[in-house]
This record gives sequence, C-alpha cells and structure tokens, in this order.
Amino acid sequence: MKKIAIYYPYFMGGGAEAVGLWIIQALKDKYDLTLFTLGKVEIERLNLMYGTSILNDDIKIKNLLPEVITNFCYFMMANSKNIRMAFFHLLIRFFKQHSQEYDLVLSGYNAVDMGQVGIQYIHWVKVLEGTHFHRKISNFSEAQISQNLSIANSYCVADVVKKTYGIDAKVVYPPVVIDVPNLPWHEKEDAFICSGRIVKAKEPHRVIKILKLVREQGFDIKLHITGGGGGIYEWQYTNLIKNLVSENSSWITVHENLPYKEYIQVLARCKYGIHFKKEPFGISIAEMVKAGAIPFVRSDGGQVEIVGQHNQELFFNTEAEAVEKIIDVLKNSDQQNKLIQSLTNQKNLFSTHRFMSEINENVTEYLEQKIDAPLIL
Repeated sequence: MKKIAIYYPYFMGGGAEAVGLWIIQALKDKYDLTLFTLGKVEIERLNLMYGTSILNDDIKIKNLLPEVITNFCYFMMANSKNIRMAFFHLLIRFFKQHSQEYDLVLSGYNAVDMGQVGIQYIHWVKVLEGTHFHRKISNFSEAQISQNLSIANSYCVADVVKKTYGIDAKVVYPPVVIDVPNLPWHEKEDAFICSGRIVKAKEPHRVIKILKLVREQGFDIKLHITGGGGGIYEWQYTNLIKNLVSENSSWITVHENLPYKEYIQVLARCKYGIHFKKEPFGISIAEMVKAGAIPFVRSDGGQVEIVGQHNQELFFNTEAEAVEKIIDVLKNSDQQNKLIQSLTNQKNLFSTHRFMSEINENVTEYLEQKIDAPLIL
C-alpha cells in the first residue's frame, strides 16, 4: 500500500469537516493513511455526525497537542484568529517535518505548503497563508501552493483559485450526507429553514427581515433557525438575533446546537429554505435540496450550482427581490411542483458515491503521473 499523509487541522464543526472525513472514507481501503491534526480525534462521534464508517485501524493519527491542553487550545483558537492561525502553522511545520516519509501528501483543508508537491482540496482561497509571522513558524512557501494539484469544491471557487493563485483546479463537489425522511409535500410545514452558524457573516437578521415582510403580505409562514453560535467574539450579534426572535416568537424558533438527528427532523418538515450569504459552496443549502425543500439563495456564488442556474425563480440580489421571488412561489402551486421536480435532479451531484469515486480517480491519476518535483524551502 502506498502511504498518504493527510493535513486537516481540527474537527470543530462545519461543511469542510465532512469533506475531510469522506476523503479518508474514500481512500482507507486502498492506501496506508496517516492524519495529521492538532488534537484527539473521536472517530466514532465523527462517524455518527457525517455518516462515515471509519475504524480506528483504518488510519493512523498524529496529534500535535497533548490531550490535557487540547480543549484549552481550541477555546483560544475559537476566539482569536491570530492564535488559530499560529496553531495551523505549528501543525504545518510538524507535517512538513514528516512529509518526505509519504508517497503522497494531501490537504483536505485548503491550499497549503506541505513540504512536497501534493493534492490540495480548496474550500476557499487565502485561508492558511496568514501573516509574515505565521509563515515564519512553518517556513511557509506560497510558491509551493501553485505546484500542488488543486481540487475546488465548486466552479465558483475554481474561478477564484485561478484569479488568486494562477492555477487551474478540478471541481469535485462535497458529499452531502443526510438521511432525511421522505415526507410528502402536503405533510410538510409552511415553514422556512435557515441553517448554518448563527453569526453576522451569515446574516440571519436579513432572513428575519425578508420573511417578516412576506408575512405582512398575508402568508402565514414560520421560520426555523438552526446552527451553533459564534463564540465569545460574536456575543453582540447573538444578542441581536435573540432579541429579534423574542419580538417575533409566534413564528420564529431557534434551535441552537441541535444534535444531528434532531436537525434532520426539523429540516425534513420545512417546505422552504433561505440563505442570505454568498457561499463558496454552501453545504447547508445542498442539505435543503437533498431534503426536498425549495431554497431561496443569492444569485452569485457556489450556491447557484447547487440550486441549478436554470431555477432563476429562486435567486435574489436584494431583500426586496427576495420578498418578491418568495411571494411569487408561495402563491403558485404549479410553480412549486415544477421547482420540486427540477431540484430532484440536482441531488445526485452531491452523492457520497460520486465524491469518493472522483477523489479516488484524482489520487490514482496523480500517483501514476507523479513527477519528482524539487522541494521548495
């Protein structure tokens, strides 16, 4: 078996995490895998969260942090971008010290200097470069990034990768792991789901404003907001959302840090979804599609590929346009049926089988064509 080293810094939630786990799932039967990560990894818990079936014997794990201080370090990372980046680069340095021991190095967490040419799965650009101080920690070479084989999570991100790094990236859509009860449309609630972290960047306050305006036009809709909080540094925004929800408690419910099974139950009940932020991909939007909901999203970003460019009825640029588009769909059952059918065809784009097959194809092709590249120091 050829030996592969995988860089993935930590497992603290988020769509990128599913990609990291399913890369391991895809490769574990064919290769000798070693995961380089900061803290202890609870494989069984992650399997339950993401639908993988990884055994402890399937992968070796090299941790940078002693278990006794891991939670404290993660707390600091969650509340300081500089500290988080410093830990990322400490792990990169550790990874590079061992990278020559492997036939292939692979990053499941964006573009990175891995000490030798390898494969990088890019969720977004300029995530790991950090400051000059951070790059000093790991002896980070930005030139090395452009030599790696790049995989992007959407064509939107592939375009940005080209503009940022000057390199072409293949597109492999993330796997959407969700086992949703297939409720008939008439059994679902006249409700919207807004999922993702409850932080300012996701702009759930705008979602509340949009749907409040829709309700004022006579549509008795509800809203379920699901997701985790943003840590201490987001406390002001969290309080803003809590106040908005309190003022509109008759039709808004917040489900914070729901267990995965309960989140699925909420998602399955909602006829519609809404997401205001432009996303590089948008895993929560793909989950809406797979659950049979009709999602309304911004007209620019990776989420357009999820919903399908042809479903123009679901795209908006402004709050006013969102209100108009939503009302047009809510009052037209024929339009709803057409959209449900069209969105059904989108689901196969994000299957776990497709993801694993394409990851294996890229790894096999890379190893077969691998050319000894000079190590850039």
